[in-house]
Amino acid sequence: MARRSAIGKAVTLAAKTHGKKSSAFRPPGQRGQPRGPHAGDLLAWYDRHRRALPWRARPGERSNPYRVWLSETMLQQTTVKAVAPYYARFLARWPDLNTLAAASLDEVLAAWAGLGYYARARNMHACARALVERYNGQFPESEGALRELPGIGAYTAAAIAAIAFDQATTPVDGNIERVIARLYALATPLPAGKAEIARHARTLTPASRAGDFAQALMDLGATICTPKKPACALCPWNASCVAHARGEAELFPPRAAKREGELRRGAAFVARRADDCVLLRTRPARGLLGGMVEVPTTAWAADFDDRQALAEAPRFGAWQKRVAWRKMAGVVRHVFTHFPLELTVYRSELPRQAAAPVGTRWIAIAELSNEALPSLMRKVVAHGLGR
Repeated sequence: MARRSAIGKAVTLAAKTHGKKSSAFRPPGQRGQPRGPHAGDLLAWYDRHRRALPWRARPGERSNPYRVWLSETMLQQTTVKAVAPYYARFLARWPDLNTLAAASLDEVLAAWAGLGYYARARNMHACARALVERYNGQFPESEGALRELPGIGAYTAAAIAAIAFDQATTPVDGNIERVIARLYALATPLPAGKAEIARHARTLTPASRAGDFAQALMDLGATICTPKKPACALCPWNASCVAHARGEAELFPPRAAKREGELRRGAAFVARRADDCVLLRTRPARGLLGGMVEVPTTAWAADFDDRQALAEAPRFGAWQKRVAWRKMAGVVRHVFTHFPLELTVYRSELPRQAAAPVGTRWIAIAELSNEALPSLMRKVVAHGLGR
C-alpha cells in the first residue's frame, strides 16, 4: 500500500502542472525553483569520485571499445559485483574480438554459465563474428552502425559510442533513469516514462567528454542517488534537483505495478551411472536458456501433473527394466524474469554399460564445471546428487 500511495502521489504532482511547457522543471532564476543542472558540476564531481572498475579506462587513457562492449553486455540486468569475476575470466581467455570470434558457442556459453540471461552470450558471440567479418575486428563509431550488430540495442550502442568514441550521446540505464527522474521530478511511471527521461538526458549531454559524462551519471546513480536513502547532501546536483527540493526523492521514478507470472511446475531427471557420470542434453538454440545444458526434464507448465512425470523420463532401451526412479524430497525453486518455477527431482542409478538415449550424453561429474549449466540446472544436479 505504501508503494502504491507513493506512485499515486507522484502522478498527482505531475497532473497539477499538466499542460505547461515543463511540468516538473523551470529555468533558473524563477523564485522557489532550483537552478538548472550543469554538466560541468557533475564532471568535476566525477573527476574526484569516479569508481575504479576493471573495464574502465584510467584518467587520461582512451577507452578500449572491446572492453566497453564486453562489460556493458554483461552488466545488463546484472550487478557490478556479479559481473566482475566473469569479466576477468572472459578477458583472460578471450582478450580481443578475434579470439572471442574464434571460440565456439559452447565454450562461450560454458564460460557464461551462472550469469543468467543467456541470450546475451549467444548474441555476444554472434556480434564478435559479425565484427570480424564486416569490420575486420574493429568497432564502428556511430550509434547507427553499432545498432545493426547482433545483440546491440539502443542502450549498448549509445554506451559504446559515448564511452569508447566520445560521441555526444547518453546511454540511459536504470541508474541514469533514477537520476534524471528525480532531477526533474518526472512522474510518468516506468516503463512508460523512459522516452521522456531519455529526452531530458540528451539535453544535458555536453559536446565534449560525453563518455565521462555518461559514466558520471552511472556512478552518481550507483553511489549517491540510490533507490533507497539517497545521499542527497553529497550530490553535486542537489541544488538543481526538483525531487530533492520537495523532499520527495525516494518517490521517483514511480513504477507501474508488475504483473507476476503464473507459477510453472515440472520434473527433472538426474540419472547417475556407476562410473560417476550424469546424463545431460543441450536445449534448443532458440528460446528460454537457448543452447544451454540441462538434465532431461518434462515440459514446464502451470497445470503440470506430477503423477504423469515418469512417462516423460529418459528411456534406456535394454537397461530400462533396471531403471528405478526415486523421487527426491522437496523441490528446486527458481525465478525467471516472467515466471517462477518449481521442479520435482527424480534420481536413478544405472550400470556403467548403459548407453545414453538419443539426444543425450554422459558427462563425468568431475567435469560438470566445464559444461554450460545454468544456475537452475546446477541446483537441480546438486539436489539430485544429494549435495
